[in-house]
Amino acid sequence: MPDVIEVKRAGDIAILRFNRPDNLNALSLALARGIAAALIDLDGDDTVRGIVLTGAGQRAFCAGVDLQEARGMQVADIETWFGTVCNVYRQILLTDKPVIAAINGIAAGGGFQIALVSDLRVSHDGARMGQPEINAAIPSIMGSYWMSLHLGWSRNQELSMTGRLMAAEEAHDLGLINFMVEQDQVIAKACELATTLADKPTVAWARTKARFREIALAGFDEAFRAGVLGQQEAYATGQAQAVIEAFLATRGGEKA
Repeated sequence: MPDVIEVKRAGDIAILRFNRPDNLNALSLALARGIAAALIDLDGDDTVRGIVLTGAGQRAFCAGVDLQEARGMQVADIETWFGTVCNVYRQILLTDKPVIAAINGIAAGGGFQIALVSDLRVSHDGARMGQPEINAAIPSIMGSYWMSLHLGWSRNQELSMTGRLMAAEEAHDLGLINFMVEQDQVIAKACELATTLADKPTVAWARTKARFREIALAGFDEAFRAGVLGQQEAYATGQAQAVIEAFLATRGGEKA
């Protein structure tokens, strides 16, 4: 497996860690491909009963797409690039085993969306979550779709259109975070939840998860197509590149 991911075991629960801590675990193409491939492998491993997703280090779960890659993106590359990232969401949904997001820091953009499509979410009070793409001149389309499965129209609009990040307490109050624990207990709680779900009666669990999958994927292709077109337009005008360049300049070239 690529070194951008790390898989460890806690008994029969697999902990899949995004391993780019110096980049706030930003979703590079290599990381996105690594996550998707690992999910397929773990779902097919009979010794694994559940999967926990988390980020390396203490700062971030996943801070969204890698802006160093995004800055050089060409319009012709958008569909492949966006498709590679979106395949992570699809594979989480297609995974038959419980998938728990252990949110150990910032979960923004693509990282926020990874958390939203997971079965349950655990965090601590220092984490932040949100959909900031619009502030990078990238339309918030796929993120607004996933939020529509969790939130009402008005709150979805506000978060999508302002791009602000929520404190963990607000996200918990909205139901986006299911369980809040101490920082050093996030992984343990996520593993506990994965085990709890894995212990459910098999047919009832499988059909319940399958129904949520069907609902989530029903609008996926439409949202993906709208996202591709929106990003192609943003890049064609040069607005996305200019905003990303300005952001990276203020952060000394930081990648997320």
